[in-house]
Amino acid sequence: MKTQEAQANETLKDYAHLAIQKHFKKSIKHESDVLKGSDPEPLHQMRVGMRRLRTALKVFEPALDLPEAVSDRQIKKIAQCLGAVRDLDVLEIALKESYRPHLKGKEQKKLDQVVESLQKQRDHQFSRIEKLFESQQYRKFKQSFKGWLEQPSYRAIAPLPLLQVLPDLLLPLISNLLLHPGWLFSTWVESGEIKLPTSVDLEHINQQLDEQAEVLHDLRKQMKRVRYQTEFFTDFYEPTFMLRVREFQAVQEILGELQDAAVLNDFLTSELQLNWQEQLPTLAEQLEENRIRAWANWQPIQRQYLNPDFQEQLRQLVATPLKPSLQPVNH
Repeated sequence: MKTQEAQANETLKDYAHLAIQKHFKKSIKHESDVLKGSDPEPLHQMRVGMRRLRTALKVFEPALDLPEAVSDRQIKKIAQCLGAVRDLDVLEIALKESYRPHLKGKEQKKLDQVVESLQKQRDHQFSRIEKLFESQQYRKFKQSFKGWLEQPSYRAIAPLPLLQVLPDLLLPLISNLLLHPGWLFSTWVESGEIKLPTSVDLEHINQQLDEQAEVLHDLRKQMKRVRYQTEFFTDFYEPTFMLRVREFQAVQEILGELQDAAVLNDFLTSELQLNWQEQLPTLAEQLEENRIRAWANWQPIQRQYLNPDFQEQLRQLVATPLKPSLQPVNH
């Protein structure tokens, strides 16, 4: 926790440089371990690091004057390349550890064929990472980033006190989150008020989850951005702010469970065609149970974030960082 004096003296450019340097170093330190290919964890950590680096650049964009080689587009390309392999790793772990032990012999053999195909896809995607790391574009990206960190360049707003501009950095993010259409999943508007279903129709819910999978996935990505960006500034708010950040992570994870179910369904459909449920009936049943359980966990969160009182509290929290006490005047 920063002292009040340190908070009062922190400028936008000081904090920006500190955050960007931290996540850049954390990202590239995993590069050699990623290339070994045997352990999926370094790849996961590098992907997370790139995402957080991208978030840092987005948060502090108004203050930064970056070279062209250090662009959001470049970091996104790297993160997507890493993500393509990481997503397959997550899928393989789920199939082998969460689903396979519950299957009988015939279904296990069928699933083993699917996993073998998945591993071939991973090998192909991993070769793209190797090519990326060897590319001149990637080397230029790292060199340019290191050069900027050694001699940073900023825009006119950068010397302002961080506490002065902090609400304006975060409030647009909260507004975009609260306005996201994903919160309106399976709702309707009556006399200007949002209504949620009071009874459960599993067939209808499954249909809605299929139809709205992309919208909910996009809400998850928005929630992740909110979490990453607000995590930068927990020192500058009251403890309730940290509780909200942890809640953002919990919401992201629940939406992630819904997304994982959608991804698994799409993957099995691509591998075994539309009748994959007939070939793997036990897995299909378990997948539906997991999806309904995640949806049940999602309902109270959805209700909370649609509550006008909660929305106003969240806005007020972000709009009021801690104010350091005035320092005594020297006579």
